[in-house]
Amino acid sequence: MSHSRFESIGAYLPSKVVTTDELLGRMKERPSFDLEKITGVRERRVRDTRPETHEDSFTLAIKAVEDCLSRSQYGPEDIDVIISTSISRSKDATRLYMEPSFALSISRLIGAKNAIAFDISNACAGMLTGTYILDRMIRSGAVRNGIVVSGEAISAIADTAVNEISEKYDRQFASLTVGDSGCAIVLDQAVDENDVIHYIEMMTAAEYSHLCLGMPSGKTQGVAMYTDNRTMHNEDRFLLGTNTQRKFLEAQGKTFADEKFDYVIHHQFGAAAIPWMNAIAEREFGSPMPPDLRVIEKYGNTSTTSHFMVLHDQLSQQSLPAGSKLLLIPAASGIVTGFVSTTISSLKV
Repeated sequence: MSHSRFESIGAYLPSKVVTTDELLGRMKERPSFDLEKITGVRERRVRDTRPETHEDSFTLAIKAVEDCLSRSQYGPEDIDVIISTSISRSKDATRLYMEPSFALSISRLIGAKNAIAFDISNACAGMLTGTYILDRMIRSGAVRNGIVVSGEAISAIADTAVNEISEKYDRQFASLTVGDSGCAIVLDQAVDENDVIHYIEMMTAAEYSHLCLGMPSGKTQGVAMYTDNRTMHNEDRFLLGTNTQRKFLEAQGKTFADEKFDYVIHHQFGAAAIPWMNAIAEREFGSPMPPDLRVIEKYGNTSTTSHFMVLHDQLSQQSLPAGSKLLLIPAASGIVTGFVSTTISSLKV
């Protein structure tokens, strides 16, 4: 069976920087705890909201696709499929769209006239889920290549949280960690072992889906996210992914140590949680975890794009040696978990 690979990557970040201190300064009453110390988020990028230059989810997605295709061997007319995975779905400034699909609108705007286009939604695991679907489509021979894209103007939930938080423990605190971004990747068929997606598996434990919900606010006209962090981010939830990966490897007669990963990229939702997740994984796998790569300090939690913003950032700094083997681990509302194993050599920014 043929494998797929990451052929090109593109990203877009708004130029406006908002520090955590500036964000908390807008609240009527600052939290009693040190949010920056707990989450590791020092600053995040926030979209332009001026009427003449407004940046919405669609704008961020388009700029990421254009950046991605600028270094791809494929032009828009060569693309077989476009999968849009945005959680926030603002277009024409602040209007929220479910139909027509973002993917169809993107294909028309960039001139991908031969592409199948559809949207999926899987919370912060959106781009990895899109990668999972596109990988399977390429492996089966249904398509030759495709784009997975997401534009996240998700800081709207931070604005709602700033205006509404009034309790010492409020389910909107996680909303204060998010940042805006756009990211896009092109996948095509792997030609050798130097650039390849070895495997990608996803799973959802739907009994925990109530622990993090995005919806219209019950207090104002804003969009809000309500997260039960104490219940969601505990050892039992983190073990879902670790146990699934261990069983996956055991079925192939392998151990985690056999994989020889060079780096791990977690979902960028909390700097304090990542070392804890790594410690749990080390205990369960009986093997050291590779160094983890992050951007949470400067970009915050960019939701669906977070793993690929880390990858884009590392490639921009030319700090990923050719032949690096990466493990990408989602952690999303749903609860969604899983694992992606890939080797990267020729991917450049």
